[in-house]
Amino acid sequence: MVLLAFLLFGYFYFTRQAQLDLEVKQKRDNDSIAALVPIKNDSVSINQPVDQRTIVPITSGSFQQSGIGEEKLYTLENELVSIVLSNKGGQIKSVLLKNYKVGDTSSVKLLSNEFNSISYLINTSEGQTANIKDLYFIASEIDKSADGKSTVRFTLEDSLGRSVVHQFSLPKSEYMVDWRVIVKGAEKIFSGNAMNMTWQVQSNQQERDILSEKRETQLGLMGTDGFDYFTMSDGLNKKWDDGLKWIGVKQKFFNATIIAENGFSFAEINCRVPDDSLGIVAQTITNLRSTFPASSQVEIPYKIYIGPNDFYALKQYKMDLEDMVNLGQGFYAFVKYINRWIVLPVFEFFGKFVSSLGLAIALLTIFIRLLTSPLVYSSYVSGAKMKALKPELDAMKEKLKDDQQAFSMEQMKLYRAAGVNPLGGCIPALLQIPIFFALYSFFNSNIGLRGVPFWWSKDLSAFDPVLTWGFNFPGLGSHLSMFTVLAVATSFLTSLYSMSMTPDQGNPALKYMPYIFPIMLLGIFNGLPSSLTWYYTVSNVITLVLQFVIQRYIINHDKILAEISANRKKPKSKSKWQERLEQMQETQKKVKSMQDKTKK
Repeated sequence: MVLLAFLLFGYFYFTRQAQLDLEVKQKRDNDSIAALVPIKNDSVSINQPVDQRTIVPITSGSFQQSGIGEEKLYTLENELVSIVLSNKGGQIKSVLLKNYKVGDTSSVKLLSNEFNSISYLINTSEGQTANIKDLYFIASEIDKSADGKSTVRFTLEDSLGRSVVHQFSLPKSEYMVDWRVIVKGAEKIFSGNAMNMTWQVQSNQQERDILSEKRETQLGLMGTDGFDYFTMSDGLNKKWDDGLKWIGVKQKFFNATIIAENGFSFAEINCRVPDDSLGIVAQTITNLRSTFPASSQVEIPYKIYIGPNDFYALKQYKMDLEDMVNLGQGFYAFVKYINRWIVLPVFEFFGKFVSSLGLAIALLTIFIRLLTSPLVYSSYVSGAKMKALKPELDAMKEKLKDDQQAFSMEQMKLYRAAGVNPLGGCIPALLQIPIFFALYSFFNSNIGLRGVPFWWSKDLSAFDPVLTWGFNFPGLGSHLSMFTVLAVATSFLTSLYSMSMTPDQGNPALKYMPYIFPIMLLGIFNGLPSSLTWYYTVSNVITLVLQFVIQRYIINHDKILAEISANRKKPKSKSKWQERLEQMQETQKKVKSMQDKTKK
């Protein structure tokens, strides 16, 4: 029980250390980027918001547009997403995800503020440059092909025949946008056969609890060594010199990712996490460089994914984008294979046949318990053997009174003579720990649970508060989750039942574990998704039922007593570990005896 608690605390320590580091570095980050990203009102912006009608700078040179430019908006959409584009800069203005809601009403809206932009400099005339996002393109009509793809072209031309075209295409039933930069006269418009682009992303709060959303927000990328990720606090002055295929900003359930079909030759990231009161999860400023062969006409192909962190939706592109979904990372990265090969397919299977995902979680729990039943059975058999020896241990304890050292020695001899392994009930439980870690990642990252109600819980992807208070109680927060209460209560009953079936080990501290461990779980589970605490509740109920049925109707106690009796008659050989343990116990007994004589 102590080891289980240690492993749990270790796991949550590593998964939440990023948030603690973020808070420590907050002030330093603010100071270091303050000049780059000044705060204004409820958003942070490099460039101050501009009116829709803006005088075009004179630095546009041969691309000079007459008079006053007027911003016009165009929409590409399918059944999943609605993407608004602007002729100012020829870029994405906002993205509406039709199948996902914020609260109960409005749809999730991404990249919908002035901070978000894609910009790069072009040479407009001798010695003059202009930022592409400040220039007004001429938009074509939206073309819809027979296969459902919608396409719009934004064109910027000058008097010398040079041009820059931004072409956006949105296929049917996809979140991925195809973006192509087509340049005529590239040797004059760009310097050094390279386009240096700045991509700014502000991730606004989409979930009820901004703290958990920040904890799950990461930067993900595909480089020469495969997929990598890091928290926002680690993103300051992060650089790659070559080999970057794509880079994305991942919130808890959504991400915005830019993909270079020819790769990026350079990338540098700066990021910031504003105060919670602003409702901004994170901001990133990414400088990217795309190089191309020397030519007058070039086409630079990109793709932009703006949508949900859906494992199967991302996997279909065969770019390892599904690694953005945190099914197991860092020290516990091995559990992602449990999720990908077992948990996710089984959960999807059950979800097709039941109307409630809460019931699907219950069925998943039953499946996992059946899968681990051989381990559980061996654990209960070991416990039954120890229970059979309880009368002898009680008599031994009465005889030795308070001599704990002598009792431990005699207890080990009795176990060895009877062929009982005192760790037989603990090892199977430890082997189930990776499953719990896998499910922790699974329920925290499964977007299919987002906004799904079950019983009193309004959202299985978040905690289910039944009581709230206006202050932060240490170790508990500002609320109490009902499924957490049920998980703790059933854990308490399970511990009590297990202790009643196990003989007294002679260690007074173990008597208090059934009370201490559930209290620790209360602090750990209270901020976790209700889907996870519901799983834990069902698992505890199954454990109680299994313990009762196996102990009462499956395990033959007479057969176990006969087996113990037969083991006692067999010749025993001591392992080196046992010999050393007994020698150590004998030495400790002699030292204690000498100490008692000295005191007298």
